Amino acid sequence: MKFQLDNLITDYEKCEAELSDPAIYSDLKRLKSVNQKKKWLEKTVTLYREYKEKWANMEEAKEILANEKDAEMIELAKMQLSEAEEAIPKLEEELKIALLPKDPNDEKNVIVEVRAGAGWDEAGLFAAELANAYMNYAKTCGFSVEVMGESFNDAGGYKEVIYKMDGNGAYSKFKFEAGTHRVQRIPETEKNGRVHTSTITVAVLPEVEDVDVEIRDEDLEILACRASGAGGQHVNKTNSAIRVVHLPTGLAVECQDERSQLQNKIKAISVLKARLFAMEEEKRAKELGAARLAQVGTGDRSEKIRTYNYPQDRITDHRINQNFSNIPVIMTGDLWDIIDALAIADQTAKLEAAALG
Repeated sequence: MKFQLDNLITDYEKCEAELSDPAIYSDLKRLKSVNQKKKWLEKTVTLYREYKEKWANMEEAKEILANEKDAEMIELAKMQLSEAEEAIPKLEEELKIALLPKDPNDEKNVIVEVRAGAGWDEAGLFAAELANAYMNYAKTCGFSVEVMGESFNDAGGYKEVIYKMDGNGAYSKFKFEAGTHRVQRIPETEKNGRVHTSTITVAVLPEVEDVDVEIRDEDLEILACRASGAGGQHVNKTNSAIRVVHLPTGLAVECQDERSQLQNKIKAISVLKARLFAMEEEKRAKELGAARLAQVGTGDRSEKIRTYNYPQDRITDHRINQNFSNIPVIMTGDLWDIIDALAIADQTAKLEAAALG
């Protein structure tokens, strides 16, 4: 591990030297890459420097205790040794975690797409509730939230909603939410008190910049159309909605949330870039032989990452086999326990894999 950490310090110092060269600012892609690498290395390098300092303090204290006769110096050396011996194991564990492979998208803003699956109106109502929970959670994290597009069903729930969270580490907070969510409860319209099962699907995409994805103008078909659904008198009477189709892949995005075509076009292309980036990431993962489930799936009731069982007041995350209670509070946006549990499980799995490797 020491050799690996010494190499990381060398890499970090190279990044610092490169960023001090004014020439790098003429190459935005390189500038972003070096800045990002320096940021990834920073915590590990800081921990390692502290570890080396504590180790040197421990060796110095041992030498003093072996050779020193002065009582005051011996007492100070004992304190220094005790402090170092207490700190070193903790720093070693922190370094193991810091050395785990990092997701390069973790620090990015995130685009979240929530769609109703099986279950008709009830699925749409739950989609709206979970979307609102995500938005409230994002705000407690200090992220700003912007709706990029939405469409409603007749019951007032969502057919689909797309929104962006801006803030440092936004993607890292939401990336484990991707997949099919199943809800079991008695709908308000159910007269016989039967529990219904519905599903919604969630996609979580890191926001990308121009240097991440390049889209040629000739590959886009941009159509203006009349906005539909809720949105007020202006939205319903103007052709402000924009539909953007990426011709090579067939991916299509429609945005109608803003009053102007230009604003909706900018939003639609932003979502399109994120989806194209996610497709490329998926392709690379498959080429590397990585096992990765599709984020959205079909929305069928048999597919699920999490079940919200209202009659039993239990949320079960099936990936980590862990249950959480107090659904009414959780659905206000108090998702901390669930999201933290998933992050810890992911970290633990990586540590185990590293130990086996």
